[in-house]
Amino acid sequence: MSGTQITYVTEGPQPPREVIVVATAPPPEPPKPPNPTVRVTPSRNYFQRNRQMCVQNAVFFLLIYGGMDMADSLGWNQSYSFLVTSDFSYSWFIGFIIGALGSSVTMMSIPKVAYYVLGGVLELIASIIVTAVPNDNESILAARYLGGVGIGLITVPFLIHNAEVSQVNNRGVGAGMEQAGITIGISFQAWFSTEWESVGLSPSLVHGIVGIVFSVVGLLLCLLVVESPVFHLKQSHEEKARQCQKQLSPASATKDLEEIKIYVAESHSRSLLEDLLGSVLPFIKMLFFRCFVAFSVSLPLVRSFVMSSRLAIGYFYAWPMYVWAALRVIGVLVGLMCLDLVGRKAASLVGLLCMAGLMLGLAGIYGNITNWYSMASASNVGLAFQVFAGLYVCSTSTYLGEAFPLRLKPFLVGFIVCMEQVVHLIVLACMTTIDSEVYFQYFLAVGIIMVVFLILFAVTMPETRRTTLRESGKRFQQLLYIRMI
Repeated sequence: MSGTQITYVTEGPQPPREVIVVATAPPPEPPKPPNPTVRVTPSRNYFQRNRQMCVQNAVFFLLIYGGMDMADSLGWNQSYSFLVTSDFSYSWFIGFIIGALGSSVTMMSIPKVAYYVLGGVLELIASIIVTAVPNDNESILAARYLGGVGIGLITVPFLIHNAEVSQVNNRGVGAGMEQAGITIGISFQAWFSTEWESVGLSPSLVHGIVGIVFSVVGLLLCLLVVESPVFHLKQSHEEKARQCQKQLSPASATKDLEEIKIYVAESHSRSLLEDLLGSVLPFIKMLFFRCFVAFSVSLPLVRSFVMSSRLAIGYFYAWPMYVWAALRVIGVLVGLMCLDLVGRKAASLVGLLCMAGLMLGLAGIYGNITNWYSMASASNVGLAFQVFAGLYVCSTSTYLGEAFPLRLKPFLVGFIVCMEQVVHLIVLACMTTIDSEVYFQYFLAVGIIMVVFLILFAVTMPETRRTTLRESGKRFQQLLYIRMI
């Protein structure tokens, strides 16, 4: 049977079949786009974010020497001398007035950094003179005039400059650096005056050395200061203004520059008469508000505190002097923190309320001195007063940069800070005798004035926290502003 295939089927167990599994590679995935390259430059970003702080840092160091000179005029001098000559006491304040007036009338066409450099150089020269001839009264007097002129040249441009370059959420702290620098200088001078005998150095020598250090640091920081875009826009240099704004706030430069353009354009659209009429209420408010800074540290306060501490504590009277200076610094630090968190108005009113109460308390003590405990109470009240004085003074710097129309701001700010120095001069001229009756009259009069203006400020001063300069100016032009926000 050829061609026939026979298949035999057998029963029984079959051998296991062998299964072969062939593994194949999966299809290739589509190519992924390359990851973007991320370059981290923390130092450059940090530098850019803080360019707006450069002017504040520079002026802070320059103003420390001014605070030391001011304290020297108000009784914090070697041996707490009560016989300081009139020329010595007046010189720094007169120099300040000259410098402030000079910067006010020339600021419209000169970059502000020029005033910082010139003022810093004058301070450096004054410090070198004091260090070279610490016991030559005529040379020290000339140095004090130079130092006063330098601080006057710096103060007015800074108050305006800071308001123009700061963001709305930190403008208060920036302006408060003016009073912070002055306060640190006052504290240093108080500490030097306390320790000058034990250290074995002339306080004038220490005064000059410290002045040289801080003046040099401030001048070096001036190299990083960025000019205000407002200045360039007023000169019709928009591209320069844009470059400055990119250095100040690189993340929001376009938005911030548009706001500044509107601010400048609104100023140009108003006539001089409109600006004058719109400045009346802000000027009256800020004139009295700022002049109370002169009462926060004055010759009667310093004399009263030193005398009462000596009588109450005796030989170991030095420690209250350190506490006095430290409490002033603490008050300023608390004030700085409150400006942009709580608000300018609330912080200033609390500070002024406590200042008024403590001032009247001192009047009550000197109106009825009975024993040793009266002097101890006067010393303690003097310590407490400095905390609330520090809380109050910071807001005055912020308000000065916000209150006035752009065209008139340099002249009005300059005039008001000059009047603050005039108040100091008047108090110095009136303190020709030292007795409890004079203290009683001074503290009573100032305390009553503070109470009266506390009520007026509560219903007229605006709150400008987190507002633009345009909105701040409009709020200052309102007669009544009772709200705290």
